[in-house]
Amino acid sequence: MKRLISFFKDEEGVTAIEYSIIAALIAVAIIGAVTTVGGDVTQTFNDVAGALPDAPAAP
Repeated sequence: MKRLISFFKDEEGVTAIEYSIIAALIAVAIIGAVTTVGGDVTQTFNDVAGALPDAPAAP
């Protein structure tokens, strides 16, 4: 009976799960930010590449 009671009172696993959930949420936020910024950077490079043929040649 004591083993069963100590098993239910043990909170080490709960803490590890909480930290895992926090880490997963942070990872999702980072992936979302990188995806958004990546699209903007790609568009900027495409704009620059499109303007390069119109630029005058270097001497």
